[in-house]
Amino acid sequence: MKPRRWNPDVVAPPLGRYSHLAEVPAGHRLVFVAGQLGVGSDGALAGPGAEAQARRIFANIEALLAAEGAGPEHLVKLLSLVSGPEHLDGFRAAQGEAFAKWFPGGDFPAQTLAVVAGLARPEYVAEVEAVAAVPVG
Repeated sequence: MKPRRWNPDVVAPPLGRYSHLAEVPAGHRLVFVAGQLGVGSDGALAGPGAEAQARRIFANIEALLAAEGAGPEHLVKLLSLVSGPEHLDGFRAAQGEAFAKWFPGGDFPAQTLAVVAGLARPEYVAEVEAVAAVPVG
């Protein structure tokens, strides 16, 4: 069973790839994924731009979920941070690629996207944290 995601008509439709509400089904445990950066397992930055970094971020999230016996279909919430509006297009392009693969039917998790002044280091231009509802057992 997957998390339930929906958009009640009591508020405006989503402005992007997200759902207003997500519910964790019975028999699932919450797994919190710390903010992922565009850094590979070797510690190397994927590249200077948001698109390369975001591709790495979404690959990291997918790998971490797989390590828990889960996948992107179990995501219930994402928090995406981009360090400046000039990085939004690249971030959105990479997110669009990941989401097309992860959510082909458009059943997106709840999500917040914020433009921030900076991240932990100046070379980091995007960060994404996640919450997943992983089946128990």
